[in-house]
Amino acid sequence: MPKRREGHEIEFSRIVAFSDGVFAIAITLLVLNLGIPKHLQGSEVASALWDQRESLLAYAISFAVIGRFWLVHHRFFSGVVGFDSRLIALNLFYLGAIVLIPFSSEVLGEYGGKTAAVALYAANLSAVVLIGMLMAADAHRAGLTDTDVAAQREQRYRSLYIAAVFLLSIPLAFVAPSVAPLLWLVLFFDPAARVAGRVTRA
Repeated sequence: MPKRREGHEIEFSRIVAFSDGVFAIAITLLVLNLGIPKHLQGSEVASALWDQRESLLAYAISFAVIGRFWLVHHRFFSGVVGFDSRLIALNLFYLGAIVLIPFSSEVLGEYGGKTAAVALYAANLSAVVLIGMLMAADAHRAGLTDTDVAAQREQRYRSLYIAAVFLLSIPLAFVAPSVAPLLWLVLFFDPAARVAGRVTRA
């Protein structure tokens, strides 16, 4: 049976604290993928840093991505008014996909021009987005969140748009692995609010 947030604040706080801890660990692990050999001399340092350019780019992208996911997760749980075992289970699956990002980011940094690296990273982020969407939809259906229908619809369209971009980049990676990550740039164009508004008016 669902438990209302009021009256079970300690248990609810433990769920949120655990989630925040997982995010903190995941975002910290990203920096462990970076490093240069010791005892370098002169221009060797600059050369070693240049050799890390793909890893640095993967770090920057993944840091921004995990930070964004944390904001979405924080916003979602701020509107949660109750929880049940299904919400906790979906949250664990969501965090499991989050904590995999440092690994897929490392692979992308080391083998950025390879099909498997691009496909793994895209699949990882798609999983995070889709599980998050499922978690929000299930909470809304069960009455565990006070998020209004319009906001929930907009978030669902945004999640579908982001997941579609990453999923489309996977088959493209088998044809042109160096070009597939460029498809992710369309994420800067977010039509979710406009689409949700049109559906609401319709």
